[in-house]
Amino acid sequence: MSATRNRRSVISEEVAPWSEIRTLLRGGETDKLIPVIIPRHTRRLWWLLLIWLGVFLLLTGLMFSLRQTGEGGAGDIAYGTLATLAYGGGVLFTLAGLLWWWRSSIAEIEQGTAGVLTRYGAVTRTLDPGRHYLWHPWSRVDFVVDTATEIPYSAPVMACPTRENVPLRSIEFFLKFRITDAVLFVRTIGAGNFDLVLSQAVQDAIRQRARLVQTERAYDLRGSDVADMQELLNRQLSRYGVRITGSNIPDVQLPAQYQQHLATRERVAKERTAYEQEWGLTRKRRIDSLQMDIERAKKVRDARIVEVKAALNKAREDVAQLLEEQETNAQKVRFEIETRGRSGLIAAENEARAQRRLAQAYRDNPAVLQYELARRRLEVGAILAGRAPQPVVVRTDGQGSGDGSALTTLLTAQLLPKVGGGQNGAAALAPLAGQARKGDRED
Repeated sequence: MSATRNRRSVISEEVAPWSEIRTLLRGGETDKLIPVIIPRHTRRLWWLLLIWLGVFLLLTGLMFSLRQTGEGGAGDIAYGTLATLAYGGGVLFTLAGLLWWWRSSIAEIEQGTAGVLTRYGAVTRTLDPGRHYLWHPWSRVDFVVDTATEIPYSAPVMACPTRENVPLRSIEFFLKFRITDAVLFVRTIGAGNFDLVLSQAVQDAIRQRARLVQTERAYDLRGSDVADMQELLNRQLSRYGVRITGSNIPDVQLPAQYQQHLATRERVAKERTAYEQEWGLTRKRRIDSLQMDIERAKKVRDARIVEVKAALNKAREDVAQLLEEQETNAQKVRFEIETRGRSGLIAAENEARAQRRLAQAYRDNPAVLQYELARRRLEVGAILAGRAPQPVVVRTDGQGSGDGSALTTLLTAQLLPKVGGGQNGAAALAPLAGQARKGDRED
């Protein structure tokens, strides 16, 4: 398989008769490309000999006719017979020569090819596909060039070094080219020389590209973009009337040791990929589990939020009800206070009114006032007389007394006011004294 891949295409030209041109251009041998055919001409100039011979016979017959004297003798009969034979042979040879000339002047150009017409060995023009008549004896089709087919060309490059100077086993380069100018192609280079030029150009382009690539990334050259290489080759081959229509790198072969190294790396990469996939599945399961837990926690949180909101609404309702009750109680208390205040105010106003009337009565009747004051003085005096301190006699000089010291006397003097209730009497006399002073002020 590798041997088949590493075969290089060979571009050459063949000499063949007109009947084999189609077969060679469309097929040819394996890995051998034949874009140019040199027709093997069977055209000879023997037809000129027949024409000249016919003309000679016609002239001979004319001479025999002129030698006749018209007397009807044996000589005239002989000259007449010879003239007839000469005319017959001349016409026959002339027609045969003309027929041969017409048949040998036919040139049929295959579809998709171009014929290069030369005269005396110099290229004059190209012939389009179809039938052409070359009446000039020295005009001939020297080359039949395939100008329509995109010719595939494979050129493997061996021992191509990379950036690390590691020689690759081979880099296969595949391209398709088409001959755009048949005259320029056959006059400047030809098929055999073009094979060498194209092979060298492809090798230079591949080696330049390989020098830019690291060895471990050499397989990236497969199917890579080679538009720059195609443009470079077109610039180099445009002078020969050839254009590259497509190109790619179908295969790259590394050294055996490096292939083993890459195989190990690929195996490790596959294992790593499998581990990453397994870890990805595990992580996905964990993430799904966490998301389920989060969803459950969210549902619990939402339920608790609903409960809290319900409790909050209940508390708000209770607070609103309590506030309403408090406001009702406060309003009730306010109404009671206002009622008591109004009652007290009315009572105070009535008392003030009564006091004003009493004062007015006192002003109008001073004797009543004096009587009232005297009566109250008597009441106060009676109260004071009833609560006046009583003398207490403590005998400390008797026979039965066991202690007559000054300390005992002092303690007894301190305890006697408390035992006698002097404070209660003073408290009872205070209201009467106040009323008496009030009466004095009114007077």
